[in-house]
Amino acid sequence: MATLIAGLILLLVVLVPLLFDQLKSLQTGFAGEKTSQAMDRLQTMVRSRFGFLGLADVNLMEKMTTVKSGLLEKISKFLIEDSISIIVHLVSIPFIIFFLLKDGRELKKQLIRMVPNRYFEFSMDLIHKMDQQLGNYLRGQFLDALTFGVLATIALWLLDVKYFLFIGVFAGMANLIPYVGPIAGMIPAIVVSVLDSGDAMRAVYVILTFAGLKLIDDVFIQPFVVAQSVDLHPVLVLVAIIIGGHLFGILGMLIAVPCTGFFKVVLCESLQTLKKYRFTA
Repeated sequence: MATLIAGLILLLVVLVPLLFDQLKSLQTGFAGEKTSQAMDRLQTMVRSRFGFLGLADVNLMEKMTTVKSGLLEKISKFLIEDSISIIVHLVSIPFIIFFLLKDGRELKKQLIRMVPNRYFEFSMDLIHKMDQQLGNYLRGQFLDALTFGVLATIALWLLDVKYFLFIGVFAGMANLIPYVGPIAGMIPAIVVSVLDSGDAMRAVYVILTFAGLKLIDDVFIQPFVVAQSVDLHPVLVLVAIIIGGHLFGILGMLIAVPCTGFFKVVLCESLQTLKKYRFTA
């Protein structure tokens, strides 16, 4: 465990400066002359190839400027208003994880002491299965996101997409959100690739690349590292994500699957215990 934490810290020390450099370059690049030239080339291509669709009069540069200004305003507002909250979370989360790992057994003992003897065996079995499922799910999600992020970074580097490291890391993190995440991770790659080259076909290459990565993720990675941890029907997972996103936004989408898994464990264990011992709460 200590080796894993040391490795993660070393990885962060190496990657974080590179990520900030690419983020700064990304911010400067969108305001630069090269972006304007790329938009002009893209505008010409759209008018020549898709003019029959009524796109000849669309001013892409004006549209992009409007979107960019609105996006930057939202990002600035978010950083200013929520900066304290972000710092508190970044500082507190490692401490919470550390003490949960350090005192987890003692916390379980305290919870068990509060349970009546009548439900002792049931409670022990329930806590064990919930703990096992959560641990497997978190490990599986972490490995899946890490693998997807590494593959996306390598693929974007091979495609010669600028800011490939930043976009690859973002794609890996976005992949934590089932169904929606891969699309969210793909959009920045499409935008950067098209604006940098001025060639709309680059979007097709990026889409095909992410489709291939998602296929690899679904066929080879997910079944081995994630699917075994939470035995839920795909429809139930989708419904849980929709409800979680509607109620709590992105956080709700992230916690929807493990919470649904918890509920299933509690329900199944309760029904089995009721059938076995025939007691009522």
